[in-house]
Parts: sequence; C-alpha cells; structure tokens
Amino acid sequence: MAVASVMLPIGTVAPPFALHDVVSGQVSSLDSFSGKAALLVMFICRHCPYVVHVEQEIARLGRDYKDTGLGMIGISSNDPVGYPDDAPPRLKEMAERLGFTFPFCCDETQDVAKAYRAACTPDFYLFDGKRRLVYRGQLDDSRPGSNKSVTGRDLRAAIDAVLAAKPVAGNQKASIGCSIKWKPGNEPGYAR
Repeated sequence: MAVASVMLPIGTVAPPFALHDVVSGQVSSLDSFSGKAALLVMFICRHCPYVVHVEQEIARLGRDYKDTGLGMIGISSNDPVGYPDDAPPRLKEMAERLGFTFPFCCDETQDVAKAYRAACTPDFYLFDGKRRLVYRGQLDDSRPGSNKSVTGRDLRAAIDAVLAAKPVAGNQKASIGCSIKWKPGNEPGYAR
C-alpha cells in the first residue's frame, strides 16, 4: 500500500547517524559530510516498486553531483528478515549494479528512520550547510504506471538552489511510496 512522507518541518536539524556502507563496510555519519554545502539523505530500498521506478535517476543524481558541494547517502531501514531483498548483501548488489557513487547503508535498528520520521521509500531529505532541513518530499511527479518521465525535477531544483545559496521553493510535495517495513513491534507512532 502506498503511503506519503510525513513532511518533517522545514528547519529541522539533521539527526545524527552512524551506519555501515553495505559496499565498503566503512561507517558513514553526519560528520562524514562536514565539508559539504548540502546533504541529501535518501531512504530507499531494493524491493519497493516506487524505488525501482526511480533507481536510475537516483544513481544519476549521484553521478551528476559527485564533484559538487552535495553529500549524499542512501539508507535502507526495512526489516531484512521479513524482506530479504533488503538485507545488506542484496543492497550491495543493487548499489554495485547501479554504480552508486554515495554510501548505501543499512539501518538495522530502524532508529535512524525513526529519527528522520521516514515513512516510505523513497523518502528524500535535503539539508543545507548548517544541516537544517530545506527540502523534503518527492523526486518528481512520476510514479509507477503514471506515464510521466522520471526527471528528478523537484529534488534537483532544490539541490541546485541550495548549492547556489538561494532559497528553496516552498511548494514541496510529499513523496509517495511503499511504507517502511518495520520489524514486528517496532512501528513508530507516526507510521500509517
């Protein structure tokens, strides 16, 4: 069942995290991106049809912004027992197949998803240089079966504005996707 992102309030400070990259094994934390003018935190996974629909654009974002002031991280918070396609070995296969240029981490405790109030995959959070939230919402208007091209238009416009030290447009639309697959008994109060 499709759910919408919670739309964390603009200005929220990025919650800290320390997670292992499924490819390199190295720890990525908020401090890992301290030299970046902006940080994009993406809650994604392997099995969700909404993520599959946009996975090439997510990989393209990584390539297009690799040598800029944007830091990027992908996080999968889905229960790997109930959803083995979202277990670290399968996430590693996804990252390698798509050529991700950013860390892709597994949030095994689901604490990071809760801290960000992530509700669906994909769910995008863009923070400025002070790590204050300036954008949360959809990649673009495309959805599986919508016959709209995947362009990344909404998220790219926000990234470009932050990198140019300009205000991000306020008309932000919620992301839509599969709900985070919470471990039994671990569902947060905001989960639908």
